[in-house]
Amino acid sequence: NHDAMMKAEMMSWPVTLLILVLAFGSLVAAGLPLMLTLAGLVASAGALVLLNMVTPISVWAMNFALMFALALGIDYALFLVARFRDALRPHGGSHGGTTPSASVDVAATYGTAGKAVLLSGITVLISLSAVLLVPAPAVRTMAVGIMLAVVFVLAASFTLLPAVLGALGEKVNAVSLPFAKKQEHRSPLFARWAGVLQRRPLVAVLGSAALLVLLALPVLGLKVAMPSIAVVPEDAPVRQGYHLVQDAMGDGAPGMLQIITDAEDAEAATGRAASTDGIAAVTPAMPAGDDSGLVMFQAVPEVDPSDEAMTGILADLRADLPESALVGGAPAESIDLQDALDTWLPVIIGVILVLGFLLLLVALRAPLTALVGTLVSLLSTGAAFGVARLIFQEGHLSGLFSFEPQGFLDGWGPVFFVAMIFAVAMDYTVFLLATVKEHHEKTGDARLSVTEGMAHSGRIIFAAAAVMVAVFFTFALAEPLPPKEMGIILGTAVLLDALLVRLVLLPAVMLLAGRAAWWCPAWLRRILPDVSFSH
Repeated sequence: NHDAMMKAEMMSWPVTLLILVLAFGSLVAAGLPLMLTLAGLVASAGALVLLNMVTPISVWAMNFALMFALALGIDYALFLVARFRDALRPHGGSHGGTTPSASVDVAATYGTAGKAVLLSGITVLISLSAVLLVPAPAVRTMAVGIMLAVVFVLAASFTLLPAVLGALGEKVNAVSLPFAKKQEHRSPLFARWAGVLQRRPLVAVLGSAALLVLLALPVLGLKVAMPSIAVVPEDAPVRQGYHLVQDAMGDGAPGMLQIITDAEDAEAATGRAASTDGIAAVTPAMPAGDDSGLVMFQAVPEVDPSDEAMTGILADLRADLPESALVGGAPAESIDLQDALDTWLPVIIGVILVLGFLLLLVALRAPLTALVGTLVSLLSTGAAFGVARLIFQEGHLSGLFSFEPQGFLDGWGPVFFVAMIFAVAMDYTVFLLATVKEHHEKTGDARLSVTEGMAHSGRIIFAAAAVMVAVFFTFALAEPLPPKEMGIILGTAVLLDALLVRLVLLPAVMLLAGRAAWWCPAWLRRILPDVSFSH
């Protein structure tokens, strides 16, 4: 997994740089997101190394940290650098003339876009913090790894980046490509698209919502389980050795159950284990090397460790053994972890939804818009998992992506991917709605603010999504299945969220709502802080 992740990461860097150059039109400006990402990544990597001295860290933590540092670092830098370049233009900027102190433009940038980036970072952290509820160290350390990356990328966004922008000034536009000479922060293309939505908002809402619901429907039949040996390529030595053990010793030999019990219960425990349905054999009990009075023996199941029957065998074994006996081993670990993930998934989704809504409510002071922004993020998440079922459970496109379908999605996927997808979705929600609110504060016109919000944030959201899709889909090229699942699910989620939700469904709903989108009862307005994005 580690080797596959590293190869995918190395492939994503040149693709990312190409997209950034096209988005910014300037080599200098395009380099700033990568600078921000590297700073956040190095800091989070160092923090993980230090943390590993205190507690064991999952092998996935570093890979997830790198992936999110790259994705969010580029997101934040895109938003901030684009706003800074726009702040330069009224004073001449790259078109000539005299530019005042760059610090004034940096202050204007962080007084508007900076607030949105900070809010977005807090939203991402809140979404990921819900994963910490799962009582599994491996899952928690993966979440901690991503959260550290977000914290350090935010820190770099508010220290390193403004310092560099202030030092660069107009040089941020240096080494510009020919097409970028006349590029404005306000995109005429996305302004025209907003005009299309204004003419047919109901059609846009119904069409995009219907497509997302259609894609989300397969979720109802989604199956999850812990990974089997099928996640490893057939030519891998570990898979070949696994099958050699099974051929020589039986299907359950690679996943023996380990049983520890008091010495006085050893004879009864081994006898009951041997007579339990689904247990092929037991090994002799061995005493512990200390004076604890414990013994351990192993039970060989009749079925493969990943077989669905393993759950029933484990439950029967635990019920039959004396009270002092504890049953562990790889199959038991997988089943217990899956039970924990299944138990906590609804809680995690509920926590993410409630906290996400409250954060948007505080930022926007618009209950309806905050509610819609939260629900459409949930809809895009459901659609991504619907696609995941078709690909990984049903096996569609398995030939294209070169993997052997297991008939289920890896068990840790829903908990972790829900949090990650929702974090990214809310990231785009904040960027769009903060920009819309900024123009609503200036004009007071609900419909015009949607148009201007789309015009000023649409291209940034589109470019950021393109980078994320490129980064995530490179992981689909990895040989082991878990990186493929992560890349395809996250890439699909970002694609659907950016194209259907942020650029169609959400603005169309706000156009239909009109003034109601920004209505807030007087009693609520009195207790909510006034967060302004226009200064």
